[in-house]
Amino acid sequence: MSSYLPVWHLVLKSLQDNIPVMLLYVLESKGSSPGRQGFCMGVTAKGEMEGSIGGGIMEHKFVEMAKEKMKIGNPKTETRKQIHDKTAATDQSGMICSGEQTIFLYPVKPTDKKIIEALLLSLEQDKNGTLMLTPAGIQFDASIPAIDHDYQFQSATDWHYKEKTGYKNKLFIIGGGHCALAFSKLMREMDFYITLFEERQGLNTLEKNVFAHEIMIVDDFTALSNLIPAGPHQYVVIMTMGYRTDDIALRALLDKAFTYIGVLGSKKKMEKLFDDYRKEGMADLVLQRVRTPVGLAIGSQTPEEIAISIAAEIIRVKNQQQ
Repeated sequence: MSSYLPVWHLVLKSLQDNIPVMLLYVLESKGSSPGRQGFCMGVTAKGEMEGSIGGGIMEHKFVEMAKEKMKIGNPKTETRKQIHDKTAATDQSGMICSGEQTIFLYPVKPTDKKIIEALLLSLEQDKNGTLMLTPAGIQFDASIPAIDHDYQFQSATDWHYKEKTGYKNKLFIIGGGHCALAFSKLMREMDFYITLFEERQGLNTLEKNVFAHEIMIVDDFTALSNLIPAGPHQYVVIMTMGYRTDDIALRALLDKAFTYIGVLGSKKKMEKLFDDYRKEGMADLVLQRVRTPVGLAIGSQTPEEIAISIAAEIIRVKNQQQ
């Protein structure tokens, strides 16, 4: 989400300064296309740009096309399919990565200014909403769609695209130590709204953590059962100060279904914890949902390396859901 803000800021500033600006938006993406659905960029008549529709020769071609259309004047709204295969009979992008994508070229109108302002305000307040694109232009409202993206195509003049704006994924970090600080910093750059929970007040690592969107101090980690809802797009990483607090936090959440839940800890510690759970009669099916040792096995040692290993595993899980 944060990567979209510069695009919309550029679009709004251009409208305010009466500089022609064009929005390039990926409406649909198939196969190994480098421009995924929802990728977007703004290009001005002065050559300023923000965002990306996939990079490479294809993006360069579209940027130059947009600038040329604005230079000539009165550019038209259009969609263009791009096939990333040099053997394709038509619509070749110039790339060979396979797949295809459909790109919307929209010359933003002065009358869109209030729409862009409403969208930006929603994004800056970390809210969700619905962005709608059609051949007629752009719309935005505060309703929250059921799915992240919806593209329905009947013809070049009869199609619509809807997208859930704002953060699409929520990350809950339990524990506020050095690993949580490094992990928050890394995940802030991705499409995750980060909430961090800690029992201890006044930690220097909490004071340094300007990356989590919310930091909540709880009296006891048993409170997590009421504070973290189950559901898709929910990711949980437990990295508290020790075995006892890991146990309390995990017990509070084990009956909930998340897209991802993991616990940071040594293999030996987690084996003991899970053995205790099994002796209590806890089902293996429940325990199998917990990823531990958390993260990809890359021999991580420092907090920064641990953060990378967990982030990589979460990204893999997230992208497998799409």
